[in-house]
Amino acid sequence: MGYVFDFNDAKAYEEWFNQPRNRFAADLESRLMIDILKPMKAETVLDIGCGTGASLLPLLEMGLQATGLEPSPYMLDIAKNKLGDRVDFHRGFAEDLPFDDNSFNYACLVTTLEFVDDYRQALEEACRVAKDKIFLGVLNRYAIKAIQRRVKGVFTETIYNHARFFSIWELKKNIRSILGDPPITWRTVCQLPSASGRIALRIEQSNLAQRFPFGAFAGMVVTLVPRFRTRPLAIPVQAKPSTGTMAG
Repeated sequence: MGYVFDFNDAKAYEEWFNQPRNRFAADLESRLMIDILKPMKAETVLDIGCGTGASLLPLLEMGLQATGLEPSPYMLDIAKNKLGDRVDFHRGFAEDLPFDDNSFNYACLVTTLEFVDDYRQALEEACRVAKDKIFLGVLNRYAIKAIQRRVKGVFTETIYNHARFFSIWELKKNIRSILGDPPITWRTVCQLPSASGRIALRIEQSNLAQRFPFGAFAGMVVTLVPRFRTRPLAIPVQAKPSTGTMAG
């Protein structure tokens, strides 16, 4: 089941998100998701671990039909208040999605894998319900910001004490163990801790900076290649009738 945000967590997250400095980082993450996912208008997307709806809004603005799934009822309440009936919301867990195979064009997990109990099962489920691409957005294990968060967690209780941090290489290894060798694209943002403003935005949006593997937020798109399971067919063979008898 993993860690499910309680009422205080949900309230603290919403307060954190509404701070201008944090909104700057969240906007960078959303732009990165849209830039590398390249979703098509009117197609369907499932946001797994949608939280308070922050990553759903840019998908709606792109004209997608969005579904959100979240285990925390408190986070869901905030998301529903924000987005209303523009999104089809469900309460559930990433490791056991209540949807049929290939139900959506895209599946997104934005800072979701960090808090699930079985991240590999969550990846397998995302690959099962999506038919075109999945987007993974994670807190980068090797970013300066991630190291700061882990050090802070030694001295005080934070939400990140419950989180597992990932690296780009770890994600790629797990994806390939599930899917073989599908096309994978990745970028990172939030290279500069606590930075904002025009200069920071220009740096963050440059292709060179986003190729740096140590940004605080890593985004990865996996293009799902159809796989076919085959089994040998039994072909009946009729014995050729005997044309004569053997001499004694």
